[in-house]
Amino acid sequence: MRSFRLSVPMLLLAAPLLAQEPAAPGGTLMSLQTNLMFWTLLIFLVLFYLLTKFAFKPITAAVEAREKALEDALASAKRDRDEAAALLAEHRAQLDAARGEVQKLIADGRATAEKMRHDLMEKARAEQQDTVERGVQEIQREKERAVAELRREAIEMAIAGASRVIEENLDSEKNRKLVERFLSTLKPAKATH
Repeated sequence: MRSFRLSVPMLLLAAPLLAQEPAAPGGTLMSLQTNLMFWTLLIFLVLFYLLTKFAFKPITAAVEAREKALEDALASAKRDRDEAAALLAEHRAQLDAARGEVQKLIADGRATAEKMRHDLMEKARAEQQDTVERGVQEIQREKERAVAELRREAIEMAIAGASRVIEENLDSEKNRKLVERFLSTLKPAKATH
């Protein structure tokens, strides 16, 4: 087998030398030379057989392997592209969800702030109302105190004036009771606010 492998290349190298014929006198470019044709055909068939036997199968296998590798690479690239598109869509969905959540938190914050503002306003109104009511009550107490003080002074003045008019020394306690009884029968005048 080894000798066959060595002889084939030698035959291939020698084939062109054997195919050469002496130039025929008067041969034209279109004239047929059977000897040359035979050796050319023989070399072609031997070379074709050797290429088919030893070269075409590995070349075809290499081309098929390369084609399969390219198809696998394309399929892998398509899978990667689809996965990237799916991840991008998922990230966009998460981003949209996060935006929606942020908007919800902002709306909740605004609602809470509005509720707190409303509660503070109500509390301020209630405190203002309490302050006004306490002020009115304080004014009412001061008014009653002033009226009582005016009555006392009026009684004192009435007694002093009556004792001078009569010029008689009456018992001041007795006079005081008399004036108080008189004043209690009078209707108090309505105060204007």
